[in-house]
Amino acid sequence: MKYTLLGRTGVTVSRLCLGCMSYGDPAWRSWVLDETASRPFFRRAIEAGINFFDTADMYSLGVSEEVTGRALREYAKLEECVVATKVFNPMSDRPNMGGLSRKHIVQGCEASLRRLGMETIDLYQIHRYDPHTPLEEMLSALDLLVRQGKVRYLGASSMAAWKFAQALGVSDRRGWARFVTMQNHYNLLYREEEREMIPLCEAEGVASIPWSPLARGLLAGTRRSPADKESTRRAESDDYARKLYDQPSDRDVIDTVRQVAQKRGLPPAQIALAWMLSKPTVAAPIIGATKLSHLEDALAALDLTLNADEIAQLEAPYRPHPVRGH
Repeated sequence: MKYTLLGRTGVTVSRLCLGCMSYGDPAWRSWVLDETASRPFFRRAIEAGINFFDTADMYSLGVSEEVTGRALREYAKLEECVVATKVFNPMSDRPNMGGLSRKHIVQGCEASLRRLGMETIDLYQIHRYDPHTPLEEMLSALDLLVRQGKVRYLGASSMAAWKFAQALGVSDRRGWARFVTMQNHYNLLYREEEREMIPLCEAEGVASIPWSPLARGLLAGTRRSPADKESTRRAESDDYARKLYDQPSDRDVIDTVRQVAQKRGLPPAQIALAWMLSKPTVAAPIIGATKLSHLEDALAALDLTLNADEIAQLEAPYRPHPVRGH
């Protein structure tokens, strides 16, 4: 396994982060693996040296955190791991069960700690930006959790770069704990983050830990568009993918990944992940795996180096996209 520092922090993370949305309760999403089926993925990840795990309170409405916590306590040494979870999305349709108010942030953190079975969350992330909560209320609540010892580091997820810059500035002025990671939407099919967010992260020493590095499976080579439903169980019900990847040029990018992969004699997923890992601001892509082969492809990508011509070929078909994923 290869490791890196998480931005300007001193914490060490594996170059791959195992995304745990796929593990929890199949009643929440049909493609989610239950606890028994998910355990081999945690075991293999830990055997391979992965020490970075990402979940969220809303994944399987809390069950993902429970499954993740039990698996890590059994297979891993928690003091070596970096466990990340998130807050924002509603846990029910009742009042104060979502958003980024001080009330929900604190309640959400305490509930996540109970489900994970841990005393401290290594990386606590806002899942999205909340336009209804004052910025200083959100940031002061997150800082409170750090000061209380419930959280070690803070992270954010997809938002406008100017909003992220504003949040960093407020934290600096007030002497509050600042965001050290950005979990953004970034892959070969969606590179709008290269315009503002990624340069901002580089300038501020914020680690990028992109979600959907394989564009919800489209860059894995099993289908050419979100409309191709028959390839996987997840694709059959993944309406969100059709909202994210609907540009005609997306097919050209997918075809190019396949061409480079064919020349190398490798699966397209390895090519797409190797491209991501070549980007200096990317600390660890968050990979999802519902088959052990998905995890093995991700691990193999760590040892794959693309040359300059291959990177240029992969990037050439891209065309600008509307902002998606915020």
